[in-house]
Amino acid sequence: MQFSEKGQKMRAKSGFTLVEILIVVVILGILAAIVIPQFTEASTEAKTSSLATDLSSVRSQIQLYKIQHNDNLPGVINGTHTAGGGGAANFVIAMTEGTDIFGEPNAAGPYGPYLMKLPTNQFVDSDVVVLGTIEPPAAPAPVTDGSQGWYFSTASGDFWATDSAEHLLL
Repeated sequence: MQFSEKGQKMRAKSGFTLVEILIVVVILGILAAIVIPQFTEASTEAKTSSLATDLSSVRSQIQLYKIQHNDNLPGVINGTHTAGGGGAANFVIAMTEGTDIFGEPNAAGPYGPYLMKLPTNQFVDSDVVVLGTIEPPAAPAPVTDGSQGWYFSTASGDFWATDSAEHLLL
């Protein structure tokens, strides 16, 4: 037992006061308000950087495909680009499986695969590619509903992210 200088019995002080707890909570709230937006911005920047890397990778593989297939773009089979869903499916097959010189899928073919799989556009969580004939400087309209992540021009060979107008410029 402890006694004060006057000989009175001292009470042991334990715990925190309500004011001390409130001060700590306010300080933590201020720190969270400062730090959390920085992490959110960093996350968006990381997604944009990843998107730019994915675009660069796919575009370089499209160019390699074109060189190895007599100047034909992916999805062209025997000189013909099938339109609609078949064309998009042919594009994905041409980029992710082996092919022969004519673009025919061939597991034992001398060319490809150029990609393990089509990357996912993280801004819309979609790896769906849509084919069309838009050529630069025109660009496809942004689609943000997750129904598509990419646009491939069968006329020019350009490959775009379609989640926003600013990403069309990447």
